[in-house]
Amino acid sequence: MNATIRCLISLVSLAMVMPCSLARAAERSPNIIIFLADDLGYGDLACYGNPVIKTPNLDAFANQGLRLTQCYSASAVCSPSRSAILTGRTPYRNGVFTWIPENRTPYLRTSEMTSARLLKEKVYATAHVGKWHLNGYFNQPNHPQPSDHGFDHWFSTQNNAAPSHKNPENFVRNGKAVGELAGFSAPIVADEAIRWLKEDRDNSKPFFLCVWTHEPHLPIESDPQYQSHYSGIENPDIRQHHGNVTQLDAAFGKLMKALDEMKLTDDTFVVFTSDNGPEGNGDNGRTRGSTGGLRGRKRDVYEGGIRVPGIVRWPGKIKPGTTSDIPVIGSDLYPTVLAIAGAKLPDDRVIDGGNLLPLLTEGKPVERSRPLYWRCAIARSPIKTAMRIDDWKIVATENLSRMELYDLKTDPHETTDLSTKNPARFAEMKAELMKLNAEIEAEGPKWWQGYQHGGAPPARKTASK
Repeated sequence: MNATIRCLISLVSLAMVMPCSLARAAERSPNIIIFLADDLGYGDLACYGNPVIKTPNLDAFANQGLRLTQCYSASAVCSPSRSAILTGRTPYRNGVFTWIPENRTPYLRTSEMTSARLLKEKVYATAHVGKWHLNGYFNQPNHPQPSDHGFDHWFSTQNNAAPSHKNPENFVRNGKAVGELAGFSAPIVADEAIRWLKEDRDNSKPFFLCVWTHEPHLPIESDPQYQSHYSGIENPDIRQHHGNVTQLDAAFGKLMKALDEMKLTDDTFVVFTSDNGPEGNGDNGRTRGSTGGLRGRKRDVYEGGIRVPGIVRWPGKIKPGTTSDIPVIGSDLYPTVLAIAGAKLPDDRVIDGGNLLPLLTEGKPVERSRPLYWRCAIARSPIKTAMRIDDWKIVATENLSRMELYDLKTDPHETTDLSTKNPARFAEMKAELMKLNAEIEAEGPKWWQGYQHGGAPPARKTASK
């Protein structure tokens, strides 16, 4: 066989193979990253109006994607918000109704079909790095661990980085304690995510990666290089807090740069948000987070406790440098990532979240089967429950004996209760809230009944499904 004939045969063979290869490439689902900050307030980022804190990486990210101006966490405290992100179900429905101390009962049951489990079934490589906080018995056999919820790889803590963000010593990697790590928490978490992307993941699969940092949750410790941006501020606690947000920003930027270097950016859907509003009163200690002027803070179901930053980037799908004021909530991420991956929603349970793809790609409203709903058992005030429909928001005590009504379009700071001025709307919202609240209470485990927050834990119990 002469060289000319061999060349022709090679070209024909290549032409036959290329369409199949291109088809396989086209069929490959997008990668997905959920980057979750801890206790980051609505007004803590420069791109959300903060005049002091420097967040250049997240500002650049917002210019590359869509900034959500009415983005909500699913709860006013951490564990419930995280449970809703992974299940699409409001926390009192999925059982994680409150923050989970060590050696306490609430946990994310394996009967909940997490996005990680469903995406793993769709041949995704899955990993969780950072704060877990979805069980009380962390890295112990009687509660489900991240691997039981579909994560191939995990590098996590039960709750906070301990003893602080500096040199944490409580990380566990795939069931084995890591010991003390040199450095600061958010960069350590980002480095683990990058290492997994480069060294451990199966490159033949798309990936689903949760990066859940501890910053700026207490106990705050910030690298001096990030505090140096605020050297003109006399109060060291403020320098620590602001530096902590900049430390978080730098870790996020490092991960985004790694995506660029690995040529993964164009094929990766990335969402950045927070689990609830800022800690403390904002006036003392290192709890200096900003709500952007909204009423309330962490543990409040008023806007300052639940409205958080939300930024989404998906090159070629989401128009860069855009904003949306359509309300979204953390539980919406569940149906959204499943839709991106081409996975089906479970049809044997209520999914509270709505698919955000029409909003993200076309600016259309989110279709919902249930209104936005919040309930915080350890609210800082008697107001513990809230529901939003369109621009109307009703808030109530836990037993629904007292309620207030607000029009968020004209009164985003919730200054004027309209329950007596608009009795027809109030009656309508009240009836809807009572109906929804009863439905949720009837479905979820009754761990919230008689639960004692704080104090000594109850007797050790084996997990149920």
